[in-house]
Amino acid sequence: MLRRAITAAALMLTASHAAAQCVGTSYFDLLDDSQIAQIDAAASALPYPEGLIWDATRGDQAITVVGTMHIFDPRLVPIYDMISEDVMAAELVLLEATPDDQRALEALMVEDPAMFMITDGPTLPDLLDEETWALLSQASSERGVPGFMAAQMQPWYLSLLMAIPPCAMAELASGIEGLDGLISRLARDSDVPMRALEPYTTLFDFFQTGTMDDQIDMLRLSLISPETQQQQFVAMLDSYFSGQIARLWEMSRLAVNDLPGLDPETGAALFAEMEEALLNQRNRDWMPVIAQAMDDHDTIVAAFGAAHLIGEYGVLQLLENDGWDLQRRY
Repeated sequence: MLRRAITAAALMLTASHAAAQCVGTSYFDLLDDSQIAQIDAAASALPYPEGLIWDATRGDQAITVVGTMHIFDPRLVPIYDMISEDVMAAELVLLEATPDDQRALEALMVEDPAMFMITDGPTLPDLLDEETWALLSQASSERGVPGFMAAQMQPWYLSLLMAIPPCAMAELASGIEGLDGLISRLARDSDVPMRALEPYTTLFDFFQTGTMDDQIDMLRLSLISPETQQQQFVAMLDSYFSGQIARLWEMSRLAVNDLPGLDPETGAALFAEMEEALLNQRNRDWMPVIAQAMDDHDTIVAAFGAAHLIGEYGVLQLLENDGWDLQRRY
């Protein structure tokens, strides 16, 4: 259970991740009218701000583009039903990570534990002040990871775990599949080939950049209150299922101001850096993969976290730039 949870945590890195247990007050309900107006104005200015399923066509070729959520919620079922026939009829399914990638990730955790765990030298209780470690130990325990295990995690890896609110951990540990998993299972059962959009270590390479001190600083910033974190996840769920992906993303940009000990200017710079690395650059890197797939196929399904759909450097805009006609289905 622990390995499944922390492996999945490493794959949960876009704004569309949440779980059915995360219910209650939405973060949007805590914002004032000016903040809501700021979010709405920023979202509406982005290309392709809404929608989860798009049909891209160019000549006789077709791509079904799906914005996914990586943890199961019952409201995913009708969305899955809308694209299941596309998956079964596709010549290829492109995903952020295939089942083979997930197995490779689990194998990597065994073969190269130093990538994820501190195997030599001081552990986190030695690197942090007593108060910060006490808060982190409690926060990890609330997520089902005992303090002795958290103490040995690389700071970047524990930061990923801290990004998941306690309300989502039960769903993670259950192993119930999100939309990506449902799609990959259907593709497997229908003998449809699958291919990853990127190497499965791509995100790890980003999070491991910087010094140990840099990673420690990021870890300290992960100590947002569980209540606020849950409110943000509720807002993410509501936004995802209403198809308001740009609004969700701009809310996340504003919510950086809730990170402890972070001034607004530094927060804005940090968010821009994350946006470029986790969304924009990856989207650009995916386009040659999609183009190569279309060299060999006429019909594919491309499914990835919904945050990758939106914006000037979103996959939809990049497809349009490449001559594809786009029609929103849902």
